[in-house]
Amino acid sequence: MAQETVEHDGTEKREREAAARVARRDAAVRGAVAGGLLGPDAPLVALLDVAGIRESAAALRAAFDAVVAPGTPVLHAFAVKAAPLVPVLSLLHAAGLGAEAASPGELALVRAAGVPASRTVLDSPAKTPGELREALALGVAVNADNPQELARIDALVAAGATGSPLGIRVNPQVGGGTIGATSTATPTSKFGVALLDEGAREWVVRAYLDRPWLTRLHAHTGSQGIPLPLMARGVAEAYALAEEVNGRAGRRQIDTLDIGGGLPVDFTAEATAPTYAEYARLLAAEVPGLFDGRYGLVTEFGRSLLAKHGTVLARVEYAKSAGGRRIAVTHAGVQVATRTVYAPAQWPLRVAAYDAGGKPKSGPEVVQDVAGPACFSGDLLAEGRALPALEQGDLAAVLDTGAYYFAHHYSYNSLARPGVYGFVPDGAGGVEFAVVREPQTVAQIVAESGGAHADALTTLDAPGSR
Repeated sequence: MAQETVEHDGTEKREREAAARVARRDAAVRGAVAGGLLGPDAPLVALLDVAGIRESAAALRAAFDAVVAPGTPVLHAFAVKAAPLVPVLSLLHAAGLGAEAASPGELALVRAAGVPASRTVLDSPAKTPGELREALALGVAVNADNPQELARIDALVAAGATGSPLGIRVNPQVGGGTIGATSTATPTSKFGVALLDEGAREWVVRAYLDRPWLTRLHAHTGSQGIPLPLMARGVAEAYALAEEVNGRAGRRQIDTLDIGGGLPVDFTAEATAPTYAEYARLLAAEVPGLFDGRYGLVTEFGRSLLAKHGTVLARVEYAKSAGGRRIAVTHAGVQVATRTVYAPAQWPLRVAAYDAGGKPKSGPEVVQDVAGPACFSGDLLAEGRALPALEQGDLAAVLDTGAYYFAHHYSYNSLARPGVYGFVPDGAGGVEFAVVREPQTVAQIVAESGGAHADALTTLDAPGSR
């Protein structure tokens, strides 16, 4: 009965949060139109719900605080790849989160956002010697992906002291989910040391026993399409390995477990599901030793923190029909929703219809396609979707796009990157906006495409060609 009460209360809370999110979004769409962020000369913008992002960060922290022993060091490191935008990283840092970087560029973004090295983790399967040297000089935590990388770290550690916490990433090989391309714990995944391969587990244990300065262990199983029980199984395998290493070492050499992130997102509904609280409770039930205070904890969530709090807003340039099907041609397509366009069954997105003034459209739903501006026929955000009829000048809002969408521009047809704006309620029924990223100009597109070197190839002559 108590469990039913908890689930009922949790459902009601999610529904209240979803309703509040919709109200904020509707106000932001109206505000974007009224404020000129969207119009004939700016037909595409991206909006970030700052209040929603703060709520997600607070929910993550509360979920794990509820299950870890008091005093346990916990770092929630936001996966920068989910939204590589400096103001977003700064916002999350202010909300108590750190950052997980996977490239020199991401590490530079983290530093620009003011996230300290002590709250930064570097993970990448292809770290260069220079990248490793920089990370160790800064004191950033590093997880070695493979034996060759560990050999590079050996040389750097031998050459000078570092304050970086160091560990090894392992692949528990527990299997993949419904999206193979993003599953990280398959038998042949490119990430980490494949723990079930012949001799691999013993190599990992020996690597720790030979290096007292290796104090962390990292395993990441989660991703979109991965069920929670499989995520928990991957964590359990990492925990068991840490226990084995510490048992053979006769001391608590591994003191921190990095369990990665990858909580999936429900892109079919407004409410958040699953929740951080559900995942934390499952881990506490399946791997209780993880939270008893003997191990520090690092998480690396990304998509689940931001997805529900982003909206791509595009003006309908034309409304037409073909083969009896209505088509709304918009300015949002493959350049902002690349995964959805190329793999729509695996990455579906919801679309909401607004009128030219930014008010939600009502009326009978009509089956229609919502198309993007790129010059290929498959550039569709939604196909055969039932929506109030989108007319010329209306707005198509692409929902749940706060992570891995408008921050990851795909320059097909040299389409410009949209401006990104964060918003908060202004207390009077409207919203206040702040620039996160300026819209890209045509001049910038030309410059990035070699505009300063227009004659470089025509003046390049092979020896003896004259």
